[in-house]
Amino acid sequence: MAEKIKLLSAVLGNEQVPAHLARGVIEERLRSAIIDGRLPPGTAVRQQELATLFGVSRMPVREALRQLEAQGLLQVVMHKGAVVAPLIGEDAVDSYALRVLLESEALRQSIPLLEATDIALARSYIEQLENQTGHAEIGRLNRLLHMSLYCKAHNQKLLRLIDGELNEEERFLRFHLSAMGLGKLTQDDHNALVDAASDKRVDDAVEILAEHLNKGARTIRRYLDAQQSS
Repeated sequence: MAEKIKLLSAVLGNEQVPAHLARGVIEERLRSAIIDGRLPPGTAVRQQELATLFGVSRMPVREALRQLEAQGLLQVVMHKGAVVAPLIGEDAVDSYALRVLLESEALRQSIPLLEATDIALARSYIEQLENQTGHAEIGRLNRLLHMSLYCKAHNQKLLRLIDGELNEEERFLRFHLSAMGLGKLTQDDHNALVDAASDKRVDDAVEILAEHLNKGARTIRRYLDAQQSS
């Protein structure tokens, strides 16, 4: 167990965490390590080892692991407990189909109410994405960009659902960039989307968004088909 704690310490850090902050800190440390690949798929994530590492009880660790499981980053495996989920799975294509439905509706609701400051914020995220190569930061900026365009949608539950899907998207972006041999994403789709939103061209913006998301779905489908045939 000491060796496992040592390995976890190298990945997650080992400073003691105040009890009232433990759940959030542990969740964020694990989430970052999973998204950027320091904890690869299949890695066992055990409650007691984490509790020992951070000097807390198992309760906040259990809560953090539940949150990560809900985000699709961990899965519970018989006789192993929580493990880091596969980087890409069969349900990923379905997730993209769901995103097209949810995000198209949010965009329709939001665009008529977007102000110049919202558009400027979206463009600032694109500018940062142009110069970013770190997978975790690309994922964060991509999520913020999309949410900045949906922010004026009146259906708050819809926005919460989308935010959850975009959190899962952060991990796919690492797969996408690695699979395509790219250091960063092209911003052509994002620029076209923001231009359409700025001009209040709702139907054009929805069409651009749908094609943007469907590109991701096609990349996943090709990968899964290649895995099945190999």
